[in-house]
Amino acid sequence: SVSFMLLGILFCVCLVAANLLETKVVQIWKITATAGLVVFPISYIINDCIAEVWGFRKARLIIWMGFAMNFMVVALGQLAILMPAAPFWEGEAGFAVASLTAFLVGSFLNAYVMSKMKLASGGKNFSLRAITSTLVGESADSMIFFPVAFGGLMPAGELIKMMVIQAVLKTLYEIIILPVTIRVVNYIKKVDGSDVFDEHISYNVLKIKEL
Repeated sequence: SVSFMLLGILFCVCLVAANLLETKVVQIWKITATAGLVVFPISYIINDCIAEVWGFRKARLIIWMGFAMNFMVVALGQLAILMPAAPFWEGEAGFAVASLTAFLVGSFLNAYVMSKMKLASGGKNFSLRAITSTLVGESADSMIFFPVAFGGLMPAGELIKMMVIQAVLKTLYEIIILPVTIRVVNYIKKVDGSDVFDEHISYNVLKIKEL
């Protein structure tokens, strides 16, 4: 559907933008975080919408599409690094691995939790499901991304604090924008006529052809 296509495109754009912004560590007041905090949570909100309306199988397709787009950007970035021009910062290799791995784990956990909780609740309590799935996904993402990308570049205590702050702030982002998410989900369900419950499906993340 058009709604699915548009959300899929926005999902990929947000991920690419987040990857570019994650390379910069910013400090606002006494809070240290990455600049990707501005846009990355939007991808989790879109993930929630897709998993809620079209189910885990469509979410799986979009997650792998996002991974492919991210991988292409990273590959092109590495090609640029090899060219005889101004060098990038020394952590780009570790950053690329961390970013792609953390994205896959966090996104699939988010979609899985959303799907399972929808079945268990009979489709009720969307707000609780959206917040819980985001907290699980964002926590896993932070636990993978920060140690690999920034390990050795900052004190361990500061790294752990940034991991916790990042996960909490991204979840708060989800909570604040939740009224908008609910309206978008309800609108898409009404227009698209879809409200999938993932009964008797495989949660194998590699079964991309199973739609």
